Amino acid sequence: MEIVISLMGGLGLFLYGMNLMAEGLQKSAGTKLKKIIELLTSNLLMGVLVGTGVTAVIQSSSATTVMVVGFVNAGIMSLTQAMGVIMGANIGTTMTAQLVSFDLNGMAPVAIGVGIILYLFGNKPKIKNMAEILIGFGILFTGMDFMKNAVEPLQEYKGFTDLLVTFGNYPLLGLLLGFGITAIVQSSSASMGMLLALASQGLIPLNAALPILYGQNIGTCVTSLISSIGASRNARRAAMMHLIFNVLGTVIFLIVLNKPVVSLVTSMNPGNVARQIANTHTLFNVISVIILLPFTKYIIKLAIKLVPDKENDLEEEETKIIKYIDARMLETPSIALVNTVKETLRMGDKAKESLKAAMEGIFEHSSAKIEKTFRRERLINELQKSILHYLLDLSKTSLDEDSREVVDVLFNTVNDIERVGDHAKNIAELVQTALDTDIVFSAQGKAELEDMYNKVISTYTYALEAMRTDDVDLACKVIKMEEQVDIMEKSCRANHMHRLNNNSCSIDNGVIYLDIVSNLERVSDHAVNIAQQVIAKRTGND
Repeated sequence: MEIVISLMGGLGLFLYGMNLMAEGLQKSAGTKLKKIIELLTSNLLMGVLVGTGVTAVIQSSSATTVMVVGFVNAGIMSLTQAMGVIMGANIGTTMTAQLVSFDLNGMAPVAIGVGIILYLFGNKPKIKNMAEILIGFGILFTGMDFMKNAVEPLQEYKGFTDLLVTFGNYPLLGLLLGFGITAIVQSSSASMGMLLALASQGLIPLNAALPILYGQNIGTCVTSLISSIGASRNARRAAMMHLIFNVLGTVIFLIVLNKPVVSLVTSMNPGNVARQIANTHTLFNVISVIILLPFTKYIIKLAIKLVPDKENDLEEEETKIIKYIDARMLETPSIALVNTVKETLRMGDKAKESLKAAMEGIFEHSSAKIEKTFRRERLINELQKSILHYLLDLSKTSLDEDSREVVDVLFNTVNDIERVGDHAKNIAELVQTALDTDIVFSAQGKAELEDMYNKVISTYTYALEAMRTDDVDLACKVIKMEEQVDIMEKSCRANHMHRLNNNSCSIDNGVIYLDIVSNLERVSDHAVNIAQQVIAKRTGND
């Protein structure tokens, strides 16, 4: 029991250290991680490089593949792109095994000590991020040392060592053990850490460790399979592709490449089983990618056959409210933030469509256009709720200071866009009243409304574009345009009073006309709020 408790304690420290180090690396990478994802193309090799890079930063192939499932579920990553990233994730995860296979326990106290000093006395975010990396590194190796010490007494139990040796004779049992442990702890790095701890104490020979290692590679697929439950058809296919790839790699190594790889890693590090296992892990994933890369399209076809289309898939796709955000992407907060901005801009475009339909209802005397505005308004409200909930979850993740400021800005921007949708709905209701009571505006009144609407919609469009491109000059232009909208509003009111005094329009016409003008002016105010957030964010970063 004491051995189990010590082993679990060491494993806990190992996982905590790995997560802390990953958080520090993510914060340090920041914008670089965002740019990595932008490199995604249909080029498979680029996908492999992206997957390797992202996984090396976030220290978890499970987290990367879960994120990939999220991207595919959101419809912003194809299955071909997903396959490349999944292959790369398998290579990237070997970095952790390589790191912990070295005997760096003596450096752990130094790393923790230096890290704590930097964290306590460092004022800049970059220094604190570096401190987190060092503290995480130290705790990771402290946990590894705990696991090694915990399993050391097992050398005296011949029955236990004999049991481990049998896995070399019965590879299927080793596969099942590796699969089971990884599926339970939900981390191939953690199960690899335990395997390396046994190897470092001379408890398990290489030929017995390898089937367990291959089983761990299959077990890591469980996380992405679980995360794909309830996701879109393609997202489930992405998780299935991960499983197919790792199963095929395991079959190839067990049947064909096991002996050559054992000979190679033994000659590279004779007498050091921990290093031999780590090198085999790297070779397994690199060689699997090289062999299976040309057969990617067949892996995708097999995944499609295993997860076939259904009749209601298209209907489900069309009724989806959100497009770019997915809870699975929160595994990589900086990437999740980029997609939240995209979703917010999409919401902004929906509000623009809503306003356009409402105003076309006036100019074209169309009830159908008014109904379109009402439909858009319901969608905008749903988007607001979804994005704000997502932002709340995102704010609880490990973001750097700049990204946290962007999250704060987005809370305000989402609410401004929702208010634009409200004003579009107000205008639609006013137009519907005018249509129902046969109210017709004068030619001059209609022309003034059209001029003001064109200026307002341009102001709002520029505000969204300024947000999309972080363009401060464009944001400043929005503020100047809004001043022109204010002048136009005063002119519309004055002209209306002149027409009213000359009996050119009625009181009923005037009430609706002035309310439409007022709502248009308020839209431009919200456009200015969006633009000012762009300016504040940019000047704050500078």
